[in-house]
Amino acid sequence: MTHLLIGHTAMVLHFAFFGYVVLGGFLAWRWPRALWPHVGTAAYALGIVIVDWPCVLTEVENWSRAATGRTVMESGFIDFHITGTLYPPEHLLTSRLVIAGVIALSWAGAAVVRARCRDGRPRRAQSGHGTAPGARTHQGP
Repeated sequence: MTHLLIGHTAMVLHFAFFGYVVLGGFLAWRWPRALWPHVGTAAYALGIVIVDWPCVLTEVENWSRAATGRTVMESGFIDFHITGTLYPPEHLLTSRLVIAGVIALSWAGAAVVRARCRDGRPRRAQSGHGTAPGARTHQGP
């Protein structure tokens, strides 16, 4: 039971990691400092795909699969769980290009937000008191 729980936890973390790689750059639109951790994560993910770097989560999940008698992932998480489920196997390159485009879009948006902040323009329209339009403020007793 412990091996199964560890394996399922690794799988959930894999999906979370994959989601962060694809969409994490959009966090930098709200929190500009979030860009650099995403750049590092995206670079590591690119290394896993292109250079075939080992993935710790894949190792943990495979250990769990072997210990519980399930099929071991031969080619990695994406090929095992995502290819053939989210997109057909023959569109692997297309999916990678779309993912790269989404990441590039998120980084471009983060650059626009950063440029606007440097120009002194706020990221969002604010009322004169620094609160969002329509927001209620506490006026005191």
